[in-house]
Amino acid sequence: MRVAVVGGGVVGLSTTAALLQRGVDVVCYEQAGEPMAQRSAGSSRIFRLAHALPDLVRLAAVARAGFGRWESASRTSLIGRSGCVISGEQMPVWAAAMAAAGAAHEVVDGASDGLRLPARTPPSEALLDPVGGVIDVDAVRAHLTELTRGAVLRAQAYALEDSRGGATVWSSAGEARFDAVLLAAGAGTSPLAAQVGIYTPPALAHHVRFTFPFDSPVAWQCWIDTPSTDLGTYQHQTGPGSWAVGGHLDPALTAWEVGREAATTASRDAVLAYARRHLAVEPRIVDSLYCVTTPDLGDGFEFRRNGPILAVYGENLFKFAPLLGDVLAAACVDGSTPAVPDVALNY
Repeated sequence: MRVAVVGGGVVGLSTTAALLQRGVDVVCYEQAGEPMAQRSAGSSRIFRLAHALPDLVRLAAVARAGFGRWESASRTSLIGRSGCVISGEQMPVWAAAMAAAGAAHEVVDGASDGLRLPARTPPSEALLDPVGGVIDVDAVRAHLTELTRGAVLRAQAYALEDSRGGATVWSSAGEARFDAVLLAAGAGTSPLAAQVGIYTPPALAHHVRFTFPFDSPVAWQCWIDTPSTDLGTYQHQTGPGSWAVGGHLDPALTAWEVGREAATTASRDAVLAYARRHLAVEPRIVDSLYCVTTPDLGDGFEFRRNGPILAVYGENLFKFAPLLGDVLAAACVDGSTPAVPDVALNY
């Protein structure tokens, strides 16, 4: 069997590695200079079990076990043990989902010793996810790059065709025929999927994460905050003395039509103002990370298929990467279309 994986982000590389382990002849197309250089970029990401749905909590736990296998194979720590805090409007729903899934968690008040946050005023109530922590993106990239060595083709896939008994991929490296194709190209998935009759959300938005310096003897936890009257944020440490903050702005300020420069300026102003008001960090931006997102997807992932071509899309997929690699590799081989409830039941 011959499979094409379009997209060399963390999901594409995870699937390529899983296919290689199954003995499948696989080519991973990546248009960037290096794998995991676009949506998967950045030195760190948040891992968490906490989600709004019990199925996603259970699948995050499966993914954490997968990261553990990668850690054993690479002999490298991939996820820190700082823990993750969730506060704000979403907290009660996430806490209920954790309870329904049987995941370890605790709901505490703002005076709890269990909170280690850079907040000038702690949240009145918060959910503690003890399994949460910071993913070492660079270490994951190194591991997956080694596993997929020789299977990644630096070429842009620009056209697909569902042809008899398989599919054809046209790329900057030429034309090639495959038995199955996986589309895992992030922002590039929708235009390619549309060529073969698969709908995935086409809207795009700009997003920027900003890093601030800090000096604290306390190891802070990752933090996801969704207040009703202020900026929603996700926050985590990106290295010694570096604290990253991403803000969830009014969609009108970061829509694709606004342009990268205007969206970046709006994001910078909002996050900097938030840091000055609420955080015990030096209110000085020392780094930023830009990426393109698909708005309104929420947490989790979805799958769509037409014949031999399967597409995957979603937000915050990095933390599910080991699980998604296995699920997508199996679907490429057997021609199935996964669904989140079925995956949660079978894993």
